[in-house]
Amino acid sequence: MDEIVKKAMVKWPDVPHCYGWLALDARGAWRMRDERAQHLGLAGDKVIQQALLGFINRNYMADERGCWYFQNGPQRVYLNLEATPFIARTDPQHGLVLHTGEPVAALERAFMTDSGELIVEGGGKVAQVDDRDVAQLMQHMELDGAPVADEALMAWLEGSSGEPALRYGAQRVPLQRLRGDDVPAHFGFIRQPAPA
Repeated sequence: MDEIVKKAMVKWPDVPHCYGWLALDARGAWRMRDERAQHLGLAGDKVIQQALLGFINRNYMADERGCWYFQNGPQRVYLNLEATPFIARTDPQHGLVLHTGEPVAALERAFMTDSGELIVEGGGKVAQVDDRDVAQLMQHMELDGAPVADEALMAWLEGSSGEPALRYGAQRVPLQRLRGDDVPAHFGFIRQPAPA
């Protein structure tokens, strides 16, 4: 957390929290949601200013309820998550990089949802892989120790037997099935926070 943020929190401890004005989409873009966007259920405008993106990324965290927020000075700006608290993208140097710019050094678990989203967990962070990058990771998937064909992976998702895995660097990470509707509860986060 930025030092200026810590000082602002001490100086103004009772600033009310903000809900619905910021979102993280499934491709890792921060989106500002004004009253019109909130009223109409729109995604909102992408945040593109680099200094602001860096500030949000450095001050992004979760509370004890599993609600994610951006600490904006003394105010918590709770955000809506389209997918998971982090979004991962493929990177030629690091393998996977979170939307905040942090490389994913190692994976502990990997999941595929019934609708084909790939979710990885490592270093205490849960990230859905950007849908544009899933095809690249498919080249590193195997079923029962052999490269997996799309049809075989789909059959496994639908319930057939087999032991799929994702190769990540030197790791072989077993791939588990997970219902898309169960993702927030499974990982303990809330997609649309509301006041307690």
